[in-house]
Amino acid sequence: MSALKTLNPYFYKHKRLLFLGIVFITLANFLTIYPVKFVGKAINIIAETLKNTKIADENALYKQLLIYGGIIVLAPILSGIMKFYMRQTIIVTSRKIEFELKNNIYKHYQILSFTFLKKSKVGDLMNRISEDVVNVRQYLGPGIMYSINLVIMLIIVLFYMLLSDPIMTLYALLPLPFLSYFIYRQSTIINKKTKIVQEKQSNLSSFVQDSFSGIRVIKSFTQENNVISKYISRSNEYREKSLSLASTEAFFSPLMLLIIGLSNLFILYIGGQRYISGKIDVGTITDFFLYLNILIWPFTALGWVTSMTRRAEASMERINEFLDVKEDIINNNYNIYPITGNIKFENVSYTYPNTGIKALNSISFEIKAGETVIFMGKTGSGKSTITLLLERLIEPDSGTIYIDQIPLNKHNLELIREKTGYVPQENFLFSDTIYNNIAYGIENPTLEKVEKYARQAEIDSNIIEFKDKYQTEIGERGVTLSGGQKQRISIARALIKDPTIFLFDDSLSAVDTETEEKILSNIENDMDVKTTIIITHRVSSAKNANRIIILEKGRIAETGSHRELMDLQGLYSDLYKKQITEQQS
Repeated sequence: MSALKTLNPYFYKHKRLLFLGIVFITLANFLTIYPVKFVGKAINIIAETLKNTKIADENALYKQLLIYGGIIVLAPILSGIMKFYMRQTIIVTSRKIEFELKNNIYKHYQILSFTFLKKSKVGDLMNRISEDVVNVRQYLGPGIMYSINLVIMLIIVLFYMLLSDPIMTLYALLPLPFLSYFIYRQSTIINKKTKIVQEKQSNLSSFVQDSFSGIRVIKSFTQENNVISKYISRSNEYREKSLSLASTEAFFSPLMLLIIGLSNLFILYIGGQRYISGKIDVGTITDFFLYLNILIWPFTALGWVTSMTRRAEASMERINEFLDVKEDIINNNYNIYPITGNIKFENVSYTYPNTGIKALNSISFEIKAGETVIFMGKTGSGKSTITLLLERLIEPDSGTIYIDQIPLNKHNLELIREKTGYVPQENFLFSDTIYNNIAYGIENPTLEKVEKYARQAEIDSNIIEFKDKYQTEIGERGVTLSGGQKQRISIARALIKDPTIFLFDDSLSAVDTETEEKILSNIENDMDVKTTIIITHRVSSAKNANRIIILEKGRIAETGSHRELMDLQGLYSDLYKKQITEQQS
């Protein structure tokens, strides 16, 4: 149960509602059990009446039976009202905690490092905020409610049973220690099986998510049958583990009924012996039967609650495992100040932890405010890593990055990202309208402003041809758009921020050379006052840049202007000549 201790702060926060819930549970149970003794008294009166043909005071007898009958009828009605309020406090508390827990998990998603999220499966992350939280909520609501209900009911029943006959009570409760031992053994097995089931469920969710995301690839490679086969295999694994868990859980209810049944047999035998010897009356035996039958549902529910608690514990372990992951990148500066855009890398190195690939190896360069610098190089040379470092999505292993002569990790992180217009290599678009995708990240955007930057990104002419124009829904990840359209919408989204620093990570690869030149020409007026980094494989983008930096295996191989690198007759010159020849052929 140690994993569930992390829920204690939530309990403390809602202690008033929980306390009221316990009060209502106590009242409900008292009103359920209190009338039982009047059933026994009524039976004793009837038994005495049957023995004695002459009744001394018939009216008094009827009056007494009427009072007992009124208590027997009225008390359950009041108990039902108390049970309603019991649910309105305990269950409502569980829903509030569920809401807060989901919000806390989602907030934690936002602060976790780029590296952690990149190596995590989306299906698994989704499962923790959905299925796992639901399991915890079941424990917080019905689990706690029925557990408290059982404890309070058992205390009240034991009090009345001991008050009636201690010896009968001892025999009635004799099987319960065996029940406790069985519950302990079964709950341990359930906990282990539950963890396995939840892991299988996460794997299944991740597989389905991957299949949906890559459906076009699956269809283009005609792998539908193969994917279905794998899905069925994973589903069968999940089904087998779930059935194994269900089989273990299924032992509880029959066992509870068996224990209660044995207790009833003991009452029947011992009660009969004591009645024959004149130590108790028939009403007392009746009371004991009723007390035990009142306990049937709480004890039957005990198996369900135990299973629910074990599920919640396994789920909370998974949630805690995620919440215990610390954020790697911390913002310690919340000041607001101007950013001019001077960038300096000083002996910066970075190795990706999940692959061990050294992307950058002690590189140094400086970009003055307002300059346009092109980074070129083969795939894996470290170009994209530079943009991730500047966005501070990752931290360098060694060396220092400066912006405006201040180390990047000393800057206000939110301010730096706000002043940076980043167009990533993977042009992610939200399942929303074109308008909202372009306007993403700015407050109160006007249509005129959105249209202005769409024209700069050379996408406006495409948008106005759509039926709903800027209100066109683009589907998940922009599935209804071409690669070039997605890239240009991403560029418009970066431009509309009016940032100080532009980062274009191979963001023109899906458009033709003519469109590329138009886009660069359209934003040239802004670029002369913005620090601009363009990562590209095309030399056509590089000719007008202030400087070109060629990377090779994480190091700077060449640097200089277009003319200087052409005169050098090195890597850039070879690439330029090759691309020009391809264009002319």
